[in-house]
Amino acid sequence: MSEVVVIGGGVAGIQAALDLANHGVTVHLVEREPTIGGHMAQLDKTFPTNDCSMCILSPKMVDVQRHPNIRIHTLSEVKSVAGTPGHFAVTILRHPRYIDMDTCTGCGDCVQICPVEVYSRFDAGVGVRKAIYKPHPQAVPDRVVKDKEHCIECGLCYDACGPQAILHEDEESEMTVDAAAIIVATGYDVFDAKKKPVFGYLRNPDVITSLELERMINAGGPTGGQVRRLSDGKEPKSIIFIQCVGSRDMSLNRPYCSCVCCMQAIKNAMLIKEKHPEIEVTIFYMDVRAYGKGYEEYYERAKSVGVKFLRGMPPEVQADGRGMRFLVENTETGEVQTLRPELVVLSVGIEPTTATSALAEKLGITLEDTGFLRSANDALDTVGTVRPGIYIAGTAVAPKDIPDSVISGGSAAMRAFADTRKPAARARSK
Repeated sequence: MSEVVVIGGGVAGIQAALDLANHGVTVHLVEREPTIGGHMAQLDKTFPTNDCSMCILSPKMVDVQRHPNIRIHTLSEVKSVAGTPGHFAVTILRHPRYIDMDTCTGCGDCVQICPVEVYSRFDAGVGVRKAIYKPHPQAVPDRVVKDKEHCIECGLCYDACGPQAILHEDEESEMTVDAAAIIVATGYDVFDAKKKPVFGYLRNPDVITSLELERMINAGGPTGGQVRRLSDGKEPKSIIFIQCVGSRDMSLNRPYCSCVCCMQAIKNAMLIKEKHPEIEVTIFYMDVRAYGKGYEEYYERAKSVGVKFLRGMPPEVQADGRGMRFLVENTETGEVQTLRPELVVLSVGIEPTTATSALAEKLGITLEDTGFLRSANDALDTVGTVRPGIYIAGTAVAPKDIPDSVISGGSAAMRAFADTRKPAARARSK
């Protein structure tokens, strides 16, 4: 049977894997994190319907885990690729998990007893996790992972684990897959807001990013769904969103629009107003880009529930004895306004992952000037690359919202499926 390697276990990679597996193709889904799901698993709701993000994603994750044609490789990465189209030799490197995957039940007894707490990357640093942990309750595979870097080897987890699934030692391992095609869906990173020091991110605890707000709003997040000031834990009386932080910025080599920031801010602003109509919410913007189906109506709905929109970009966050102070010109009216928000949310843009460049070199494919993977033709072939048999999908190609990422993953899957039907792939599968 012909095989395909899908690199990246976010929603685009998941869709590609499921589409291929449902056509009888064996899929190796390679994910560098301990769980599949990607950034979508961090979100609370999706626009423009406000459906629960995990209610959409979690069934797909479970389908991937249960599908007989899908092999999941978490904490793994592609080390090298050799061969020719229809006959790629893909070497997959698995990093140590320090857990016996066959005996661990994911019960969490070891997590509860662990005394070490560190910042949780899944919770965007707003919450904490243990040195042995599951990234979130719906993690797939439903297994813990031991963080060797922060573990103090107190021994409590070994005693608490009934199946004795925690390993004192674990090593890297490699395997080579004979693949007819490869799909790259490595997703994105969010812009590091420290690179815009004028907004005071990390210097002022009440300046947070849109991803940190997502984890606050999520009922399963570190604050139980409550928006709080990090300085004192109190509910803010006024919140402002600053758009295009790390997008449409030529000085940072980010000339592109990140596509999702406007709608994400509108969504979160509405969620805040619906729960707490007394909180004053203002969105600073250059242009509101509500381009998708139902998006413009969503924007109008936000205004109807009391979300304010101010066309203008503040030059900096000023601080005095009374807190934060913003001086900004409303470019629609010419009026200069002074606002004193109690919480500032930076709508950080999308950028390529830190590993994208190295992976592209391994695969022999090219990058855009912005660092995203370059497709064969932006108009005619958005998933093909300069190397036949290697396809790209999702936000590894360009900023996309969830529906567009799913469509992109499905498109790449069908191109890869066609490669498995070619004579070289069929001959190898016999």
